Amino acid sequence: MKILLIGASGTIGKSVANLLKDDHEIITEGYSDGGVSVDLGNAASIKKMFEQVGQLDAVISTAGVANFGAFETLADDEFQLALNNKLMGQVNLVRLGRGYIKQGGSVTLTSGVLSRQPMQGSVAVSMVNGALESFVKAAALEVDAFRINVVAPIFVKETMAMMGMDTEAGLSADDTAKAYFAAVTGTMHGMTLDAPDYL
Repeated sequence: MKILLIGASGTIGKSVANLLKDDHEIITEGYSDGGVSVDLGNAASIKKMFEQVGQLDAVISTAGVANFGAFETLADDEFQLALNNKLMGQVNLVRLGRGYIKQGGSVTLTSGVLSRQPMQGSVAVSMVNGALESFVKAAALEVDAFRINVVAPIFVKETMAMMGMDTEAGLSADDTAKAYFAAVTGTMHGMTLDAPDYL
């Protein structure tokens, strides 16, 4: 398959690329590095990316920006960042990518466990994660040319270690990548794939 991987330079993205690269053609993307570049918060940038890469069998997004912060202190622009980038950026991969994804192909987005297991400081992140999962479930009722799914990772061990956190409750990036592999190679449509379920 010809697969566009958005967020390929990130911790999860690197593991997804490693898992798929031997059997598939991977076009990597990062905000400023990779085979092509895109700003998820900019629809024109997303259109330009699809024009560059052409027809695809699959699109995977392991990207999307949303800030942590206490509800009382989150400013308008921080909510807007989460909405414009992680939410609408990924929604636009489906909307603007429709003409580039081959019949029977797939789009796999990224939400996160905070949609259903929030924590203090996760208001903006939990909000957009939940919206992404609802979007995928609803859009799948109307899109039948290709499959749409979303992976919900839990905290990634490598990121937790960099932040000085106890990693026991996390999941490695390599294990997280297995859920993306399942989404691309499976038959599910309109599903939220919880990463721990695909070990």
